[in-house]
Amino acid sequence: MTDHLQPSDGYKTLHVDQDGPVLHARLHAGRSDAVLDVAAIDDLLRLLDSLTERTDVKVLVLSSLADDFCLGADRGEFAAARKADPTGAALRRIVDKGFRLCQALETSDAITIARLHGRVTGAGLALVSYCDLRVGADTSRYRMPEVGLGLPPAWGGATGRLITEVGVSRIRELMLTSREFDAATANRIDLLHATAPEEDLDKVVTAFTRLLGRRSQESMIAAKRMLTGYARADRTADLGLLDSNLLIPHLI
Repeated sequence: MTDHLQPSDGYKTLHVDQDGPVLHARLHAGRSDAVLDVAAIDDLLRLLDSLTERTDVKVLVLSSLADDFCLGADRGEFAAARKADPTGAALRRIVDKGFRLCQALETSDAITIARLHGRVTGAGLALVSYCDLRVGADTSRYRMPEVGLGLPPAWGGATGRLITEVGVSRIRELMLTSREFDAATANRIDLLHATAPEEDLDKVVTAFTRLLGRRSQESMIAAKRMLTGYARADRTADLGLLDSNLLIPHLI
C-alpha cells in the first residue's frame, strides 16, 4: 500500500481516487494508527451518502493504508466520551454512528469490496462483514475480541450479519472463544471470498472490479437489493439497533 498518501479534500482520514467506474477509498490516510474512530466513521458515512446521487461509480473498494486493515474501535475515544459525559449518552451516539455506517454499506447501490491485510479486529471485522465481497491477504488475521475483553459483541449490528454470512455455529465458536483465526480459516468459513499473497492482492481485487465494471449497473443494484432483502429476512429478530444500549453499561 502507498502509505504516504494523505486524506483527500473534504476528508480527515480517507484518501479517495477513481479509476473509471471503480472508486477506491483508503482508510487511515496520513495516520499511523489503524483504529475506527469517529473521524473515520464520519468520513465513510459522508462518502457513502455522496454515492446515492452518482451513476459513475459501480464499485467501491475499501482498503487501509496502515500496517493493519483495522484494529477495531478507538477505546481511548470511548474513555474520553465516558469521562466527558458519565450518563453514557455521548458513548451511545458514537456506537450508533457505527450502526448507521454498517447499514449504509449494506444498502449502498455500489458493489463494495473489502481489500484486507494485516489484522482485522473487532469493529473492523464488523465493518467489512457488510461489504459485498471480501478479499484477504494470505497472512491476514481475524478476531472478535469483545467477549474476551468482558464486553458484549455489540458494534454495527454485525452479529446478525455475520451469522447470515458465515453461520451461527462458526460465529458462536469464534465469538465465545475470542480466538484469532487466519485467512485460510476465514476463506473456508466463507468470511473471505478469495485469498492471495499480499503482493498479489491488488490483482485479485482488479479481477473482480473488471468483471463488475462490465456489468449493467441497474442489474447489479437489483441483484444486491434482492440478496440484501433475502439476507435480512433471516434477521427478523435483528437487535443491532440496541448495540449501543448493550455496550454502554460495560464501558461506564
